[in-house]
Amino acid sequence: MRDDYDPRLSIRGEGGAVILVPGMNGTGDLFYRQVPRLERSYRVATYSLRDDAENFDVLAADLARVVDIVAPAERRAIVVGESFGGAVALTFALAHPERIAALVILNSFPHFTPQFQLRLAIAGLAVLPWGAMSFVRRLTAFRLHSRHTHRAEVKQFVALTADATRDGYINRLKLLTRYDVRDRLHEIQLPTLFLASELDHLVPSVSQARYMADRVPSSVMRILQGHGHICLIAPDLDLERILHEWQDGSTV
Repeated sequence: MRDDYDPRLSIRGEGGAVILVPGMNGTGDLFYRQVPRLERSYRVATYSLRDDAENFDVLAADLARVVDIVAPAERRAIVVGESFGGAVALTFALAHPERIAALVILNSFPHFTPQFQLRLAIAGLAVLPWGAMSFVRRLTAFRLHSRHTHRAEVKQFVALTADATRDGYINRLKLLTRYDVRDRLHEIQLPTLFLASELDHLVPSVSQARYMADRVPSSVMRILQGHGHICLIAPDLDLERILHEWQDGSTV
């Protein structure tokens, strides 16, 4: 990692390595509900994305270094990418398949469409008074969160994303305008689980997961019933249980 990049890496638990790759907000803090469960079975790591990546290859290289730190002997990990983090994880899987024990992609995509939404979001964020961003997050909570997510969890989400920067958001949105791995999905030969929230109003996660699962040979897909795009802070979603069910062959 570059000397001026602080990944805010956190490692907890013992066992096989699991690395959680954050979404558009760029902070690993949003995995707070899942880490205590995962650390019962895994050596689980969270980290934050840099705000100034020139391309997805830079973010993939950062992830490779995280793997080296978390699993110095095996140099392999289960990689879980959420939303934007799914794009990072897919890029990493294509560049460094030998560094992944298994791949989990949550509410993500091989290419973001429609592209005009990205350009509108970039323009909007450029002029939005940044202090109003927490209000925007609260205002849109009913469309983003799972229906069982408590109000206190939404408040926690707003607090944990308060440090996200305008530059980081815009940088990641710009990266998505150049991101497209649709023609390379068949190259991913890793055990892969695609998770898609049934009530995702931000990304058409179910159709995107189905598209990817049809093209990644060793993959399965699971729909998360009753969940929205931001689902990992919901009280009734347990990523550790989902991983165990997948590894046991009981995922449907």
